[in-house]
Amino acid sequence: MDVVLLIVAAIAGLVAGVLLDRFLLAKQFNKLEEASRMKADALLREAQAQAETLKKEKLLEAKAELQDLRTRQENEYRERDQKLQAAEQRVKQKETTLNQKYEQTKKEQQQVEAVRESLAEQAEVLNRRLEEAEKLRNQQLQQLEKIAGLTREEARNQMVELVKDEARSIAAAQSKEIVETAKMTANREAKRIVIQTIQRTAAENAIENAVSVFHLENDEVKGRIIGREGRNIRALEAATGVEIIVDDTPEAIIISGFDPVRREIARLSLHKLVADGRIHPARIEEVVNKTTRLLNEEIMEVGERTAIDLGIHGLHPDLIRLVGKMKYRSSYGQNLLQHSREVANLCAIMAAELGVNAKLAKRAGLLHDIGKVSEENPEMPHALLGMTICQRYNEHPEVLNAIGAHHDEIEMTSLLSPIVQACDAISGARPGARREIVESYMKRLKDLENLALKYPGVSKTYAIQAGRELRVIVESDEVSDQQTDQLAFDISSQIQNEMQYPGQIKITVIREKRSVAFAK
Repeated sequence: MDVVLLIVAAIAGLVAGVLLDRFLLAKQFNKLEEASRMKADALLREAQAQAETLKKEKLLEAKAELQDLRTRQENEYRERDQKLQAAEQRVKQKETTLNQKYEQTKKEQQQVEAVRESLAEQAEVLNRRLEEAEKLRNQQLQQLEKIAGLTREEARNQMVELVKDEARSIAAAQSKEIVETAKMTANREAKRIVIQTIQRTAAENAIENAVSVFHLENDEVKGRIIGREGRNIRALEAATGVEIIVDDTPEAIIISGFDPVRREIARLSLHKLVADGRIHPARIEEVVNKTTRLLNEEIMEVGERTAIDLGIHGLHPDLIRLVGKMKYRSSYGQNLLQHSREVANLCAIMAAELGVNAKLAKRAGLLHDIGKVSEENPEMPHALLGMTICQRYNEHPEVLNAIGAHHDEIEMTSLLSPIVQACDAISGARPGARREIVESYMKRLKDLENLALKYPGVSKTYAIQAGRELRVIVESDEVSDQQTDQLAFDISSQIQNEMQYPGQIKITVIREKRSVAFAK
């Protein structure tokens, strides 16, 4: 019994120990759980605080970016508005200029009509006076016949015999002197006659070409060239100094600018950018700078090669550079460099035939239009500007005079000057030298002749000197000498109003009286 009680007591002790341990463990677990909960709450509060701080920072950054974006957009809108206002102002100025020109042209037409009416009235007065003078002349002749006792035919025959005898004596006395003088001046007179004959082909300067066309494979490239909000095209215009026109023309972009070298730089840069595919402002500036450098090198090479081909030595590097720039300049479709080379060769040949220094003539022929490619003082005529530039680099005085006088801006002082003027006219005025379709050229000459044939009294018309002169032959029985001036004026006015042509056209009206008799 005691053993059982001992066992029960032991078991009870064990159970009590186990329960006590479990109670202690439960109490410790509750403490740990409370500590974990407190730590978790602290971490949660800290995370919430950090999240709130980060949220405020992001909101501030977003507000700053939004404000920056809004400022940039406002600046862009303001810049665009300024450009639109400037464009509108230019359009208004052009419209005002056109209106002024229209009013001026209208006034000039009214003045021409008034002058024409005045001339018609003066012509009538002159005709009346001529009739009166003719009557008075006949009366005086009749009185003279009565006083002299001779008829008009008898007096005329006696006067003719007297004049013949006097002319024979004078001719015999002067023939020897004329022969001696002709021997002394024959060479100089022959040169003058040859040059005056060649100068009959002189022509006016033509209009310059101010646009280039850049062709595209497809119209999708236009959008890439323009760029987002036009930034690419603005960068290209700013870098090259030309105007890029992107309109509805299919597969083409127009490059507009007065300087042909800048247009060529823009064209080559566009070609490289389109071929490369990378079109953005930084790339545009890089390509334009590289193209400008390469083109300047090519201009110097062209100038040096031209001087070597023509055998011209000692040119200043600046003059060589201007000669190279002629490659990118044209006059009515005729390349300025090819024109200058042709003039130089013609001058050398003509100078050799006339016994003048052929090397100086070739030098003057090459440099005669160099003022057209210079960027300084554009208001000065290109002949005087070219003379000033060459004078700066100590060119020969005869070369300077030939350059400055080839459009008669200054007086010619040497035989070299008319040679250059004549060769310049030959190169520019001959048919085929300038870009003109043969059919349109022939049609223009035919229209010119047909226009004059419509006037009463005109029998034949001839367009000569590549259409720069119109010879009009009239019937002497239908048109008087006084009417020829009015006819020439009327034809010139109709040509100005109805036809398109380069330079100027000279109208020459020819009236002659022919008497024909047959001896049988």
